[in-house]
Amino acid sequence: MTKQNMFGVVLWSDTDAQKAVIWCEDQGELAFYTPGDTSIHDAPALDAGDLIRFDLSVQENMRKASNPQLLMQSHSPNLPETLRNPPKPQRATNPAREAISRKVIELAHYFEPKRGPMAVTG
Repeated sequence: MTKQNMFGVVLWSDTDAQKAVIWCEDQGELAFYTPGDTSIHDAPALDAGDLIRFDLSVQENMRKASNPQLLMQSHSPNLPETLRNPPKPQRATNPAREAISRKVIELAHYFEPKRGPMAVTG
């Protein structure tokens, strides 16, 4: 079992059970943390939004975190909410397209019959 050093942000935690779900810097699958005998020190209390460094290993097709080290408390406190309710993307503006649309000439009025008093010839 190879361990890899990883940075991540805690998405969810249960402080009583000392469990956490971590979003990893490599954008791969989430990592799960539960304290165990393999920790080299007492684990810090982890809260959602904390930036941590940890050892990552894969056990039974699940990414597991061990030896978490708190780097910055409340680094991204709104991250869990943002992931649940992402902001709506703003309509991208394209300056070139906008410039072209300002130069578009509506030809319809050139082809419509002119309306006005009819000339009477007699």
